[in-house]
Amino acid sequence: MHYGLIKKCDIANGEGIRVSLFVSGCRNKCKGCFQPETWDFDYGKLFDSAAMEEILSAADNISVRGLTILGGEPMEPENQPEVLSVLRSFKEKYPDKTIWLYTGNLYEELIGERGEHRTFLPVTAELLSLVDVLVDGRYIEEEKSLGLRFRGSKNQRVIDMNETRKNGCVTIWAGCKEDRVFN
Repeated sequence: MHYGLIKKCDIANGEGIRVSLFVSGCRNKCKGCFQPETWDFDYGKLFDSAAMEEILSAADNISVRGLTILGGEPMEPENQPEVLSVLRSFKEKYPDKTIWLYTGNLYEELIGERGEHRTFLPVTAELLSLVDVLVDGRYIEEEKSLGLRFRGSKNQRVIDMNETRKNGCVTIWAGCKEDRVFN
Protein backbone atom coordinates (compact mmCIF):
# COMPACT_ATOMS: atom_id res chain seq x y z
CA MET A 1 0.00 0.00 0.00
CA HIS A 2 1.17 3.51 -0.77
CA TYR A 3 0.24 6.66 1.09
CA GLY A 4 0.33 10.32 0.20
CA LEU A 5 0.58 11.92 3.61
CA ILE A 6 0.64 11.41 7.35
CA LYS A 7 -0.76 14.47 9.15
CA LYS A 8 0.31 14.62 12.77
CA CYS A 9 -2.05 17.41 13.85
CA ASP A 10 -5.27 17.21 11.83
CA ILE A 11 -8.41 18.98 13.06
CA ALA A 12 -10.51 18.66 9.89
CA ASN A 13 -11.03 14.91 9.61
CA GLY A 14 -12.65 13.83 12.84
CA GLU A 15 -13.30 15.03 16.34
CA GLY A 16 -10.42 16.70 18.16
CA ILE A 17 -6.77 16.64 17.20
CA ARG A 18 -5.98 13.53 15.16
CA VAL A 19 -3.23 11.76 13.31
CA SER A 20 -4.43 11.15 9.75
CA LEU A 21 -3.18 8.68 7.16
CA PHE A 22 -4.06 9.45 3.54
CA VAL A 23 -3.78 6.17 1.63
CA SER A 24 -3.32 6.01 -2.15
CA GLY A 25 -5.57 4.35 -4.68
CA CYS A 26 -9.20 5.06 -5.51
CA ARG A 27 -11.43 3.83 -8.29
CA ASN A 28 -14.38 6.08 -7.31
CA LYS A 29 -12.80 9.17 -8.90
CA CYS A 30 -15.48 11.51 -7.57
CA LYS A 31 -16.04 14.73 -9.53
CA GLY A 32 -14.59 17.60 -7.49
CA CYS A 33 -12.38 15.35 -5.31
CA PHE A 34 -10.10 17.52 -3.16
CA GLN A 35 -7.04 15.37 -3.89
CA PRO A 36 -7.31 13.47 -7.16
CA GLU A 37 -3.59 12.67 -7.04
CA THR A 38 -4.49 9.97 -4.48
CA TRP A 39 -6.47 8.03 -7.11
CA ASP A 40 -3.18 6.53 -8.30
CA PHE A 41 -2.33 3.40 -6.29
CA ASP A 42 1.40 4.19 -6.61
CA TYR A 43 1.13 7.83 -5.47
CA GLY A 44 3.39 8.87 -2.60
CA LYS A 45 5.49 6.51 -0.52
CA LEU A 46 5.30 2.82 0.21
CA PHE A 47 3.76 2.24 3.65
CA ASP A 48 6.34 0.53 5.85
CA SER A 49 7.31 0.04 9.50
CA ALA A 50 8.82 3.56 9.63
CA ALA A 51 5.48 5.06 8.55
CA MET A 52 3.69 2.98 11.18
CA GLU A 53 6.13 4.17 13.82
CA GLU A 54 5.57 7.76 12.70
CA ILE A 55 1.82 7.34 13.27
CA LEU A 56 2.24 5.69 16.68
CA SER A 57 4.81 8.23 17.81
CA ALA A 58 2.60 11.16 16.80
CA ALA A 59 -0.34 9.59 18.66
CA ASP A 60 1.73 9.50 21.88
CA ASN A 61 0.86 13.17 22.29
CA ILE A 62 -1.79 13.37 25.01
CA SER A 63 -3.70 15.96 22.94
CA VAL A 64 -4.24 13.51 20.08
CA ARG A 65 -7.71 11.94 20.31
CA GLY A 66 -7.25 9.33 17.64
CA LEU A 67 -6.40 8.17 14.15
CA THR A 68 -8.22 8.94 10.90
CA ILE A 69 -7.77 6.85 7.74
CA LEU A 70 -8.79 8.40 4.44
CA GLY A 71 -7.46 8.74 0.99
CA GLY A 72 -7.73 7.80 -1.77
CA GLU A 73 -9.93 4.91 -0.72
CA PRO A 74 -8.96 2.82 2.34
CA MET A 75 -11.54 0.16 1.45
CA GLU A 76 -10.10 -0.68 -1.97
CA PRO A 77 -9.28 -4.41 -1.93
CA GLU A 78 -5.58 -3.66 -2.38
CA ASN A 79 -5.56 -1.40 0.70
CA GLN A 80 -7.71 -3.31 3.18
CA PRO A 81 -5.10 -5.81 4.48
CA GLU A 82 -2.56 -3.06 5.26
CA VAL A 83 -5.23 -0.73 6.69
CA LEU A 84 -6.35 -3.59 8.95
CA SER A 85 -2.77 -4.02 10.15
CA VAL A 86 -2.53 -0.28 10.91
CA LEU A 87 -5.80 -0.35 12.87
CA ARG A 88 -4.78 -3.42 14.87
CA SER A 89 -1.46 -1.83 15.84
CA PHE A 90 -3.09 1.46 16.74
CA LYS A 91 -5.88 -0.10 18.87
CA GLU A 92 -3.37 -2.33 20.63
CA LYS A 93 -1.25 0.63 21.69
CA TYR A 94 -4.10 3.14 22.16
CA PRO A 95 -7.28 1.28 23.14
CA ASP A 96 -8.91 4.49 24.42
CA LYS A 97 -8.28 6.61 21.32
CA THR A 98 -10.79 6.58 18.47
CA ILE A 99 -10.45 5.48 14.87
CA TRP A 100 -12.30 7.29 12.09
CA LEU A 101 -12.36 5.92 8.56
CA TYR A 102 -13.59 7.68 5.40
CA THR A 103 -14.88 5.62 2.47
CA GLY A 104 -16.77 6.30 -0.73
CA ASN A 105 -18.61 3.03 -0.20
CA LEU A 106 -21.83 2.73 1.75
CA TYR A 107 -21.74 0.82 5.02
CA GLU A 108 -24.42 -1.54 3.68
CA GLU A 109 -22.19 -2.37 0.70
CA LEU A 110 -19.20 -3.01 2.95
CA ILE A 111 -21.08 -5.53 5.09
CA GLY A 112 -22.64 -7.26 2.09
CA GLU A 113 -26.25 -6.17 2.61
CA ARG A 114 -26.45 -4.69 -0.90
CA GLY A 115 -25.25 -7.70 -2.85
CA GLU A 116 -21.71 -8.64 -3.68
CA HIS A 117 -19.42 -5.67 -3.57
CA ARG A 118 -15.89 -5.45 -4.87
CA THR A 119 -14.58 -4.26 -1.49
CA PHE A 120 -16.04 -7.12 0.57
CA LEU A 121 -13.11 -9.27 1.64
CA PRO A 122 -12.47 -11.68 4.51
CA VAL A 123 -10.70 -8.82 6.34
CA THR A 124 -13.52 -6.28 5.85
CA ALA A 125 -15.55 -7.32 8.91
CA GLU A 126 -12.56 -7.23 11.25
CA LEU A 127 -11.43 -3.91 9.82
CA LEU A 128 -14.87 -2.38 10.43
CA SER A 129 -14.96 -3.85 13.95
CA LEU A 130 -12.00 -1.61 14.86
CA VAL A 131 -13.58 1.59 13.51
CA ASP A 132 -15.37 3.94 15.93
CA VAL A 133 -16.74 6.36 13.32
CA LEU A 134 -17.28 5.59 9.63
CA VAL A 135 -17.87 8.40 7.16
CA ASP A 136 -19.49 6.70 4.18
CA GLY A 137 -20.70 7.60 0.71
CA ARG A 138 -19.09 9.11 -2.34
CA TYR A 139 -18.49 12.84 -2.51
CA ILE A 140 -21.14 14.31 -4.81
CA GLU A 141 -20.16 17.80 -5.91
CA GLU A 142 -23.79 18.77 -6.62
CA GLU A 143 -24.63 18.01 -2.97
CA LYS A 144 -21.69 19.96 -1.54
CA SER A 145 -22.50 21.89 1.63
CA LEU A 146 -20.13 23.96 3.76
CA GLY A 147 -22.27 23.54 6.89
CA LEU A 148 -21.67 19.81 7.28
CA ARG A 149 -19.34 18.51 9.97
CA PHE A 150 -16.56 16.19 8.84
CA ARG A 151 -17.90 15.56 5.34
CA GLY A 152 -18.33 17.41 2.08
CA SER A 153 -21.69 16.42 0.59
CA LYS A 154 -25.19 15.93 2.01
CA ASN A 155 -25.41 12.27 0.96
CA GLN A 156 -22.48 11.27 3.15
CA ARG A 157 -23.15 9.88 6.62
CA VAL A 158 -21.07 10.02 9.81
CA ILE A 159 -21.88 6.68 11.43
CA ASP A 160 -21.27 5.87 15.09
CA MET A 161 -20.01 2.33 14.61
CA ASN A 162 -20.11 1.39 18.29
CA GLU A 163 -23.81 2.33 18.51
CA THR A 164 -24.49 0.73 15.13
CA ARG A 165 -23.03 -2.57 16.33
CA LYS A 166 -24.98 -2.31 19.60
CA ASN A 167 -28.31 -1.32 17.98
CA GLY A 168 -28.07 -3.53 14.91
CA CYS A 169 -28.90 -0.60 12.62
CA VAL A 170 -27.04 2.42 11.26
CA THR A 171 -26.79 5.10 13.95
CA ILE A 172 -25.63 8.60 13.04
CA TRP A 173 -22.83 9.98 15.22
CA ALA A 174 -24.27 12.43 17.77
CA GLY A 175 -21.87 15.20 16.73
CA CYS A 176 -23.57 15.43 13.31
CA LYS A 177 -27.24 15.26 14.23
CA GLU A 178 -27.70 19.02 14.11
CA ASP A 179 -25.66 20.09 11.09
CA ARG A 180 -26.33 23.46 9.56
CA VAL A 181 -26.97 22.67 5.92
CA PHE A 182 -26.38 25.49 3.43
CA ASN A 183 -24.67 25.79 0.08
